[in-house]
Amino acid sequence: MSLRIVFDLDGTLIDSAPDLCAIANTLLAARALEPISLVQAREFIGNGASVFVEKLRKSRDIPDTDHDALLCSYLTLYAALDLTLTAPYPGLVEALSTLQAQGYAMGICTNKPLKAAHAVLDHFELGDFFDAVIGGDSLSVHKPDPTPLHAAFEALGAGPRLYVGDSEVDAETAARAHVPFLLFTEGYRKSPMSDLNFQGNFSHFKALPELISSIRTRAAWH
Repeated sequence: MSLRIVFDLDGTLIDSAPDLCAIANTLLAARALEPISLVQAREFIGNGASVFVEKLRKSRDIPDTDHDALLCSYLTLYAALDLTLTAPYPGLVEALSTLQAQGYAMGICTNKPLKAAHAVLDHFELGDFFDAVIGGDSLSVHKPDPTPLHAAFEALGAGPRLYVGDSEVDAETAARAHVPFLLFTEGYRKSPMSDLNFQGNFSHFKALPELISSIRTRAAWH
């Protein structure tokens, strides 16, 4: 039975931090507040738009009562984004093409809102690689709750499972879902690799197809 592979999106398939940083600084400039750095923006990513805005607020002492309005503005700016600063990671398209040719079914499980996730996939012509996309607002819960990851796999059909991500949130999600996890080391992870549980890691997508082939005989597939 063919392997089912689900990927995280931001920090795993695409580097969206520069665009998200620009949005954040547009919101701060409207309030005459100091901008955040790209490093800070990367630290805010991982738990969805609402948590990003929450961390942004706390970094500049914006009151809780402004959260909904700020989140609405954030989502409006994101919807209008031309993605000029976002880019797929090197070697991604070639790796996905190889995995698709090998017969693997692939999906996305992200905390990014579903509409925004589809917009990114369409913009970079990645949509045809994925048979299922679960966003941060697809269900009533989001990662690290394992339910969205289970939903992505269920949409791909029966078969052994593998999750690929870049962060502590992804590692926890995989562990809670009892799914083997591969760590992309060049994303938005904040903790040392030694703190995370994974079955393999890679720093460039050219290594991913061979890594998957090498671990299939030793991973605890579910």
